[in-house]
Amino acid sequence: MMKYCIAFALLAASACALAGPAPWYKWRSKVDGTLSCAQSTLGFGWELASGPYKDSRCEKPAPVK
Repeated sequence: MMKYCIAFALLAASACALAGPAPWYKWRSKVDGTLSCAQSTLGFGWELASGPYKDSRCEKPAPVK
């Protein structure tokens, strides 16, 4: 039983090591059109403008998988 627990823990750790960072997106305010760069929605008053991007300044486009 202990062997299975260790194997599962190693498998889970290796899967986490392969995961990449979350992509960034440009969001546009529905109120005044202001653009902001974030990894997730900023709320109800925002809509997706463009993306994904690799960096937090939304300058480097990320490849789409």
